[in-house]
Amino acid sequence: MKELVEKALAKVRPMLQADGGDVELVEVTEDGIVKVRLKGACGCCPMSMITLKAGIERYLKREIPEIVEVVAV
Repeated sequence: MKELVEKALAKVRPMLQADGGDVELVEVTEDGIVKVRLKGACGCCPMSMITLKAGIERYLKREIPEIVEVVAV
């Protein structure tokens, strides 16, 4: 599943990079939790949790139904 998540994040990444941010995959657990690290402008942005939940998590869940949650570490 990690490869699927990497491919999906590659599609989201350009939007984050356009605003000076980025996302790094840290881990995909066996129970469907995706752990990511927000980098650059996304790491300190007050809207980062909205980006994480309404953007990244929603997209990943749509692309990979086995994903339960996306969390920032």
